[in-house]
Amino acid sequence: MLVLKATNDRELEAAFETVAQERVGALAVKIDPFLFRAQDQIISLAARQGLPAMYPVRQFVDAGGLMSYSPNRLFSWRQAGLYAARILRGEKPADLPVQRSDRIELIINVKTSKALGLSIPISVLARADQVIE
Repeated sequence: MLVLKATNDRELEAAFETVAQERVGALAVKIDPFLFRAQDQIISLAARQGLPAMYPVRQFVDAGGLMSYSPNRLFSWRQAGLYAARILRGEKPADLPVQRSDRIELIINVKTSKALGLSIPISVLARADQVIE
């Protein structure tokens, strides 16, 4: 496993050069403010190198990335809104239970998989929460 960091465009380009030199077979992108901003560049670089990539949120997949496996953000935001409403009604934040999202979604972009020459097994597609054609 190879772990690379990128906090700016130059480091991102260098990271993908390293990925090419090391002949990395797949890519996992973590949640990071810079990487969100560089979403289109990351998707483009991964596609150029023919790299299958897993992204931290579905917006990468909507933009052409291969797949994401992450908490459902809309559900999480709704839960946060419910918490805010409880606080506004007078409940003390310290008395509220800590919650985490238990709705994890798998989103797969079949068009991207075909462009990469990948065949995603039907069993995986059947488990996906959404398949983008």
